[in-house]
Amino acid sequence: MRRLLPALFLASATPVMAAETPSYGAMLEEFDYDRPVERFEFQSQGEKLQMAYIDVKPENANGRTVVLMHGKNFCAGTWEGSIKALSDAGYRVIAPDQIGFCKSTKPLRYQYSFHQLAHNTHDLLDHLKIDKATILGHSTGGMLATRYALLYPDQVEQLVMVNPIGLEDWKVEGVPYQTVDQWYANEAQTTAEGIREYERKTYYAGDWKPEYDRWVNMLAGLFNGPGKNLVAWNSALLYDMIYSQPVVYEFGQLKAPTLLLIGLQDNTAIGKAKAPKDIQAKLGNYPELGKRTAKAIPNSTLVEFEKLGHAPQIQAPAEFHEALLKGLSDLKS
Repeated sequence: MRRLLPALFLASATPVMAAETPSYGAMLEEFDYDRPVERFEFQSQGEKLQMAYIDVKPENANGRTVVLMHGKNFCAGTWEGSIKALSDAGYRVIAPDQIGFCKSTKPLRYQYSFHQLAHNTHDLLDHLKIDKATILGHSTGGMLATRYALLYPDQVEQLVMVNPIGLEDWKVEGVPYQTVDQWYANEAQTTAEGIREYERKTYYAGDWKPEYDRWVNMLAGLFNGPGKNLVAWNSALLYDMIYSQPVVYEFGQLKAPTLLLIGLQDNTAIGKAKAPKDIQAKLGNYPELGKRTAKAIPNSTLVEFEKLGHAPQIQAPAEFHEALLKGLSDLKS
């Protein structure tokens, strides 16, 4: 495989982007978040890596820290509304870009696992001398947050999951396996219009606002830049991790009080488009999945948003953050 990678990159199809699509480097160099970005340098699997992160200390601290774990098509920067809401309420907020994403290193060879990403994040918190925190994960970040809480139960004050994926095991449900090479071929065809259409249907329940284009261009620019093949390759490896490493069977082992914030219009399921039509219709049923997950997790609280989709924190920030802040105060200890 190692000998084939350069040839694979050279032979890959080039994404067809609209003329207005920006071009960003492989570490999203030219795209600015609304907060300063710091970098944690460390070694993992023989690689020198950089994890980009945002660290916001509140003016009136309440002594608590929230760590935000982004989703597959999101970044630390997409948490900007949540960072402000939490910081204004007195929380210190740490928002990393996981390795393979956004402004962090995208290694050519890396064995991705939720265990590894959780360990990387734990090392970052050790570096920042944070012993205990609330771990908040959205989408794929919900799977990572679950793994983190299972690995480090004594260091998780609370667990919050926002429309987490992985509430069902797609391979068991009938979603066919795709090789990393197949994922790579798909990712190499990423376009801004494709991102926009998918997000419109899934993330925002069919609604679209002009401000969402900032996040579309962020992603599209990565796939349109000089490092596009490396970006697509890491994305393929990450999809393989998500598909093949379910956390759904371990929800009953979670010890931290858990808050589930679920937009009921969501229908996200990895690999859904490759499944037979009759199976597609059954996947990503968040009204059912949210309730099932709340029953599976001890000491859990479920909050549902009837009209919101996969990204309620972006779609309806005022409604979402009111529920989040209340839930952080009300979670059972």
